[in-house]
Amino acid sequence: MKHFKRMKKILCILILSAGFVACKKETETPKPTTPTATTNPNLAANTWIHEVMSYYYLWNSKMPSISGTNTSAKSTDYFYTLLNDYGKTDRFSWIDESYTNLQNQLNGVSTVLGVKNNAFYTDDTKTSLAFVLAYVLKGSPAEKAGLKRGDIILKVDDQTITNSNYTTILSNQTLKLGLGDFSNGAFVSNGKSVTVTKVELQTNPILADTIIAWSGKKVGYLAYSQFLTSFDDSLRAIFGRFKSAGVNELVLDFRYNGGGYVVSSDLITNLTVKDAAAKVGKLMNKKVYNDTYAAYLERTSGTSAFETLFKSEPNNLGTLNRVFVLTAGNTASASELVINNLKPFMEVILIGENTYGKNVGSFTITDPNKRWNFGLQPITFLTANAIGESNYGTVSGFTPNYLLADNVLPYKTLGNPSETYFSKALSIIGGVAYQANSTERVIKYTRTLASKESFSDNKWLDRKDMWMDPK
Repeated sequence: MKHFKRMKKILCILILSAGFVACKKETETPKPTTPTATTNPNLAANTWIHEVMSYYYLWNSKMPSISGTNTSAKSTDYFYTLLNDYGKTDRFSWIDESYTNLQNQLNGVSTVLGVKNNAFYTDDTKTSLAFVLAYVLKGSPAEKAGLKRGDIILKVDDQTITNSNYTTILSNQTLKLGLGDFSNGAFVSNGKSVTVTKVELQTNPILADTIIAWSGKKVGYLAYSQFLTSFDDSLRAIFGRFKSAGVNELVLDFRYNGGGYVVSSDLITNLTVKDAAAKVGKLMNKKVYNDTYAAYLERTSGTSAFETLFKSEPNNLGTLNRVFVLTAGNTASASELVINNLKPFMEVILIGENTYGKNVGSFTITDPNKRWNFGLQPITFLTANAIGESNYGTVSGFTPNYLLADNVLPYKTLGNPSETYFSKALSIIGGVAYQANSTERVIKYTRTLASKESFSDNKWLDRKDMWMDPK
């Protein structure tokens, strides 16, 4: 009996304890947890990018609203989501993570070997390729290694050049180049090689200039690869020599020129145009901006913000009735601007291939408060010539008067009157084909190009653009 009472007591204590615990669990309020705030580290930068693009971008009316964009994206990716039909309508706007790097590119400063290549198939199977040097930059590691226009590269770092690697195979800092010859219409290894290391180099865009006496004419020839303001006085000096020598026909070789500074293309226009003295102060071209930026410019600067007028250049050739321009798929932007500038005033004869087709330009935008280091290079204006023409801004560009491909081997040096393109211009000037002397006569072969565009060992040198400082 005592045992039963003791067990009953213990059972009651357990029930009460359990009830107490149960009640405690039911009535205890959990401590509130503070939610972790989700921060967007790119919000401020991307908001700024959207703001400045809305103000300056030529196609700002086509941009998405900021609420329709992913402001969390990396800024260098976010920029491209704002562009109008990127890759088609807008093939040109770009951004660089480093403003300094962008400025170097615009001013022709890059880390390079210093070669521009044309890629040829080595045989009918189109599996292996050879690089034929279109030009070698003055003072570059390639020039110091003895390379020159027309030289042939068959291997890079002992690798065969193929369709799948030819655009990237020159990416390494130091490269072993296996050389070859072009013999009896075939690419063959000569067993030689050179090892070359890239360096930072200021491009000298003046590839060649010469004067040729032909068929009673004095023909001036200039091969120019980029419009750089630092070489404007060099251009003036070349035209001064042309003028002193009595040059009355001019050939501008823009085959490898992807553009550059607008003011430098304006300079060549001023040095070339017929009856320059009578044109000083008259309209050369006009720029078109988006409505937002145009309203600001109209309010602060008037028509001068939109118009480029002819200026006096003492070394203008003065008496030209026509100009020959040698073109290819690389001929773009500021090169095409020269062509369009001159068309209303004189005959412009194009020899080569269709140009790239870029009638729009840009200026650099950076954060004035230096919060971010990147630089924006969006399209901000369109150009039209003195009679309002601007109809070359398609993938067809300008169509040449005389169709010619840069596929005839072996290559002659630029400025050699036997060189395929220059020889064609001379045949039009003289009415008959240029006659090389006996030591220059060689059998020429036409071979298949893998790409209509030549390319450099540093892709930034192949960018097609024209740019200026904003008003």
